[in-house]
Amino acid sequence: MFKSGFVTIIGRPNVGKSTLLNTIMEEKLSIVSSKPQTTRNNIQTILTGEDYQIVFVDTPGIHKPRHKLGEYMVKSAEDAFKEVDLVLFLTTPEENLGKGDMYILDQLKDAKVPVFLVVNKIDENTAEKVAETLKNYASKIDFKECIPISAMNGKNVDTLIELMKNYMPEGPKYYPEDMITDQNERFIVAEIIREKALRLLSEEVPHGIAVDIITMKKKENGIYEINADMLCEKDSHKGIIIGKNGTMLKKISQYAREDIEKFLGCKVNLKIWVKVKKDWRDSNSLLKELGYK
Repeated sequence: MFKSGFVTIIGRPNVGKSTLLNTIMEEKLSIVSSKPQTTRNNIQTILTGEDYQIVFVDTPGIHKPRHKLGEYMVKSAEDAFKEVDLVLFLTTPEENLGKGDMYILDQLKDAKVPVFLVVNKIDENTAEKVAETLKNYASKIDFKECIPISAMNGKNVDTLIELMKNYMPEGPKYYPEDMITDQNERFIVAEIIREKALRLLSEEVPHGIAVDIITMKKKENGIYEINADMLCEKDSHKGIIIGKNGTMLKKISQYAREDIEKFLGCKVNLKIWVKVKKDWRDSNSLLKELGYK
C-alpha cells in the first residue's frame, strides 16, 4: 500500500521550520537565517520513500503583519493548514506560552486533521525545560503526537518522519520520485542570494531586501550567466549593501555563487546590482512581480 499526503509546518518566526525541512531533505531548499521572518513563500518540498511520498509546505512564520508583504506571509501560512493531511506545530522550549504561540494554537483548535507538537532546539535546553514545555502545550489542545527534536543536529528527526508516514492516507505518487521541490531554479537561486545578504548585513537592512533574477542562461561553455537585482527600500541601505569600495556586495556575491554552483552543479558567473525601490513591501505591483501574490 502506497501512502501519500501533504504536511505543513506551522510556528512562530525563527523556531527552526526551514532548518527542519532542510534536515529532512538533506538539501538546502529553504532559506535559513538567524533572523526571523526569512521564509516568504510556501515552499513545496517532496520526500519520497519506497512506499510513501510526503509533500512538505514550509510556511512563513505567523506574526503580526506591518505591511502588505507581512499580510501576504501570514495569509499564506494560515491558508496552508486548511488544505493538508497533517500539521506540525513547531515551537521551542519555553517557560510560559507566549502570545504568538497562543494565537497559533487558537487557529489549530478546530483543525480537521492530526496536529503534532514538535519541540525543537532540545540540544540548547535542559531536559527539565523540554519536559515542562511538552506538558504545558499538550494541556492546550489534543496533539496526536508530541516529539522533542533538534533540527540542527538531526536528533529524533527520523522518528518524526516515521510518525508522519503512519498518519499519511493511502494515495498516489503526486510527483516523480527524483523530484525534490516544485520551485524552479530561478526561485532557489534568488533565495540563496537573499540568504547571504541576511547573514552578512546589519539588522536594519535585511527585511527590506528582495532579489529579482533578471537573466539566468547557460552558455555553450557550460557556465551559467546570472544577473540579479537586489532591491532595498532606502538609499542609505544601498550604501550598506554595497559597502566600502564594494566589499560587502563582493562578499555576498562570492558566498552566493559558491552555493549556487553546488545547487546547479556547474560554474556560475554571478552579477548583482543594488537598486532602491522605496516601500516595495507595500507595492502590490512589485510584490506580484517578485512572486509574492
